[in-house]
Amino acid sequence: MTQILLFPFADYWWFYAGFIAFVLAMLALDLGVFHKHSHTVGFREATIWSIVWVSLALLFNAGLYFYALNKFPDPTTAKDVALQFLTGYVIEKSLSIDNIFVFVVVFGFFGVPPKYQHRVLFYGILGALIFRAIFIALGSVLMQYQTVVMVFGVFLIITGLKMMIQPEREIDPTQNWLIKFMRKYVRIHERMHEDRFFVIENGIRYATPLFVALIFLEATDIIFAVDSVPAIFAITNEPLLVFTSNIFAILGLRSLYFLLAGVVDKFHLLKYGLALVLIFVGLKMVWLNKLFDGHFPILWSLGIIAFFIGGSVVLSLLIKPKNK
Repeated sequence: MTQILLFPFADYWWFYAGFIAFVLAMLALDLGVFHKHSHTVGFREATIWSIVWVSLALLFNAGLYFYALNKFPDPTTAKDVALQFLTGYVIEKSLSIDNIFVFVVVFGFFGVPPKYQHRVLFYGILGALIFRAIFIALGSVLMQYQTVVMVFGVFLIITGLKMMIQPEREIDPTQNWLIKFMRKYVRIHERMHEDRFFVIENGIRYATPLFVALIFLEATDIIFAVDSVPAIFAITNEPLLVFTSNIFAILGLRSLYFLLAGVVDKFHLLKYGLALVLIFVGLKMVWLNKLFDGHFPILWSLGIIAFFIGGSVVLSLLIKPKNK
């Protein structure tokens, strides 16, 4: 079954190229100018960068809306395009909070000083951008088949139910197969060497704990992408919207980490909100879209997702954990 896309790659390859160039330029500006020297990212700096990344995403969304308004004869198409991007962005931004929990644990386990954490996250997110692009390209092909859509929908529902039912488990990097593999086949130095990923001693090259932390974060992001990419495809069939909304959410993940790292444990009910989001988008793929003649209203989707996430955050602040 071939989908009719508003933004087919053959006609919009130049847009993808321009967007990627913009992202690379922003990353170069970030690391080459604002974070040229390793330093601890404070709350004020994290807040400013969070506002910058969110503002850029919203400006991009506005640009998409006006472009679609001029490009397509039906004005509702422009509205749908903008809402699909925004909903995809909100989903990815919400699900990325799970990454922050992992960041906190991993940085604590490997003893990564705060002033070097930005460097690890920078290269981690750079790798995440590459893997997300690959996943989205594969998804754009696979999601043309209804059987695949149903399989991913069921997968998201099961993942959401497991997230709600299973108790919290401590993340232990020592039990991760990738860490075990690296320690077996890669020479790893026992201590940090400032912000370096590799060091040479006595003519022998060693990976530093900073590099191990980077690889672990990269691997966990790939696992998270298995949930988040299909979730956005449940909102829109347009690979361009999936790609851009996903990338914008990832670009703001570093500043979001530094903003929330100290208080993320207060959102103890957030996992239930995220679980409900996964269940909802899974239901869209296997049932709700069919119920609404092929497409569940996008404005309803945005409202439901915002309600689940916002509700879980508010309840987390109002209800104290049982063990405290």
